[in-house]
Amino acid sequence: MRTGEIADAVGLHPNTIRLYEQWRMLPPVPRDQRGYRVFAQEHLDQVRLIRLAFRCTWIGGRIRRTAHDVIRCAAGGDFVEAFVRAKEHEALIQRERRRAEHAANVLKSWAKQQQEAQEVGFLRISEVARLLDVTPDMLRNWERNGFLQVLRHPDNGYRLYGRSEVNRLRVISLLRKARYGSMAILRMMRHLDQGGTPNVRKILDTPGPDEDALSASDRWLTALKEAESHANDLKLSIEIMLQCQT
Repeated sequence: MRTGEIADAVGLHPNTIRLYEQWRMLPPVPRDQRGYRVFAQEHLDQVRLIRLAFRCTWIGGRIRRTAHDVIRCAAGGDFVEAFVRAKEHEALIQRERRRAEHAANVLKSWAKQQQEAQEVGFLRISEVARLLDVTPDMLRNWERNGFLQVLRHPDNGYRLYGRSEVNRLRVISLLRKARYGSMAILRMMRHLDQGGTPNVRKILDTPGPDEDALSASDRWLTALKEAESHANDLKLSIEIMLQCQT
């Protein structure tokens, strides 16, 4: 097959196939006497594998890196190692999904108990940062992003965090550590502050019409569910390629 033929077979531009070769994501591609690339079935299978792996890479982070590890191992012909890496990739996504589900459950429980008892004492920003194992700059940034409003001391303007603010920050911190995006958290907090029903999963996972710049973290539960399905397909594809090799 020529470059154009293999590109047509997978619905890509020929330049994309050339990039895959340049990035060493394909097995070595021989050339004919005129210097044209000559692709075989193994290259077509690898391109399909790359496209499948790329469905998870938009999530970024370790998930992106493990997907690229699978591609590199398969390109080198080491399908045993590629299968091992594919299983690790799938397990990583499953752990991320469990973490996201846990954070959503904590948020749901907190949302049902927003009405706190009367405040008893206040904490300074440094005390809250130590309590939640975050930095004061992170707390200031969350406030600037609109996640919460903080009382100020009438004399010196210092931030004063009561029990309700600390509990809210605990939930925000958990959501951030579970990789929920800023827009998803802001969307959720605004909804609750406006008296909306705590339909946590729907609000966290449904970007509003005014949210132009979307990322995976803005619909994190759905993104992870889709990624887990793609990771399973990737693992099965590697297994088939391994069987064909033997």
